[in-house]
Amino acid sequence: MLQNLETLAREAKSWPFEQARALLDHVLKKRLSDAERDAAKLLIDAGKADEALATFEALQRPVVLETGYGPSGLPHMGTFGEVARTTMVRNAFRALTGDHWPTRLIAFSDDMDGLRKVPEGVPNPEMLAEDLHLSLTRVRDPFGTHDSFGAHNNARLRAFLDGFGFDYEFMSSTETYRSGRFDAVLLRLLERFDAVQAIMLPTLGPERRETYSPFLPVSPITGHVLQVPTLERNVEKGTIVFDDPAGGRTELPVTGGHVKLQWKPDWAMRWTALDVDYEMSGKDLIESVRESSKLCRALGGVPPEGFNYELFLDVEGKKISKSKGNGLTMEQWLRYGTPESLSWYMFQSPKSAKSLHFNVIPRAIDDWLGAIDAYRTQEPARRIDNAVWSIHAGHPPEVASPVSFALLLNLVGVANASNKAQLWAYFARYLPDATPENEPVLDGLMDRALNYYEDFVKPTKSYRLPDDREKAALLDLAARLGALPAGTTDGELIQGEVYAVGKEHGFEPLRGWFAALYEVLLGASQGPRFGSFAAIYGLPQTIQLIEAGAEGRLAA
Repeated sequence: MLQNLETLAREAKSWPFEQARALLDHVLKKRLSDAERDAAKLLIDAGKADEALATFEALQRPVVLETGYGPSGLPHMGTFGEVARTTMVRNAFRALTGDHWPTRLIAFSDDMDGLRKVPEGVPNPEMLAEDLHLSLTRVRDPFGTHDSFGAHNNARLRAFLDGFGFDYEFMSSTETYRSGRFDAVLLRLLERFDAVQAIMLPTLGPERRETYSPFLPVSPITGHVLQVPTLERNVEKGTIVFDDPAGGRTELPVTGGHVKLQWKPDWAMRWTALDVDYEMSGKDLIESVRESSKLCRALGGVPPEGFNYELFLDVEGKKISKSKGNGLTMEQWLRYGTPESLSWYMFQSPKSAKSLHFNVIPRAIDDWLGAIDAYRTQEPARRIDNAVWSIHAGHPPEVASPVSFALLLNLVGVANASNKAQLWAYFARYLPDATPENEPVLDGLMDRALNYYEDFVKPTKSYRLPDDREKAALLDLAARLGALPAGTTDGELIQGEVYAVGKEHGFEPLRGWFAALYEVLLGASQGPRFGSFAAIYGLPQTIQLIEAGAEGRLAA
């Protein structure tokens, strides 16, 4: 852990720390008077957050961060991204305040919402069709493993978050509504119904305005979550009257889980009832955040701090759509990349649109590995802005993998490897003390390299013949490597010979020489550091590969 963390956090430039400082300012403004806020800020800036909390009782409540989940579908890449990024802000806030201020991360599942359409790709769709309009926690589980579809997806969410080691508190909309936790704010909304309508109705089309109500009553007859007008409001009784299609004119309390709110009022109500201090959301929800913030103020709450992140694009630059299936699933990323490489990708420029496709995975892995290597020698002020500090909650590993993912991909191809045992056999010479137990990251990368090579690299391999100058250079390189001791595993020594051959044969700039090596010997436009590759693959095998390429046998 870095020393003087609070001081470093105040000056850090990476976005989680910018957000943490904005969150701190937000909470101080929300909970303290101007004079109190100035005094508390002086203490916190002096590294005395514990004194600030002891002095001001209002600061002793935990800082609450929230993420939302719609359990009509399974957890996906967006779910991971929101929880991962919010966790990064949470850890930055902890560093900024010396970890004296308790924080909570709520993963809120909107499982009381009605099932409006049958999701794609689930078993027993006809059963779900019969249960349309029921709350997700009353819809039967098409997988047959839980009491309801909502419970099934909630369990998947929790297993998903637990699998990545996230620290969070799960909260169910159904349970929270029924427990009475929201009752006070629901009654306040009933009282301020007209103010809520004044905010919502201008955002709706003419037809929707005629029937819109923030309250969605749950039919006591069918259990359907109804989208019907509110005919009467009884503030003193805490009830609404509506027309139930199954039973006519009906009166229900707005408390105790008898009604649910439309999603924008629901969002505002949650912020108010749970005293949420921070929540981020996608760029597509900017207007929704603005409207929900107005509603939150109308309910007597303070909208949370947060920011809107950019959405991901597919390989053609088009918006990713779950229905089109033009993006990556979590399972697909983890087949080819590590969880940490995904966190790395989520960390990078969250307000810029980025492609989320298979082709970004190798670079993300190697960038993550490179950042860990860089962290070891960086000054503290650079370390805290290094992405791996945020990815690994301030405790990045001292070492990651001794080789890059790009090198592993090429080793898989040249060695024609089909399993890890074959890859480990090559490392027995290069890293004789390495084992799957003491190099777990390397071991995991081998699995992923085998998968990625088979699915994406192998089908695109395209070897070419060398021209006369390249052929002469290749044969010269083979001769020079042949003059080295056969057991040489010094990648730098081998790389020196590669450079020398390129210069002697007039390759200027040298990248033309390396391009020739990759295209002739590896069938790719780019590749790993050749000296390291040869050291692992073995000098005799590398010489044979070079000779085969020079003679045109690889292209044949």
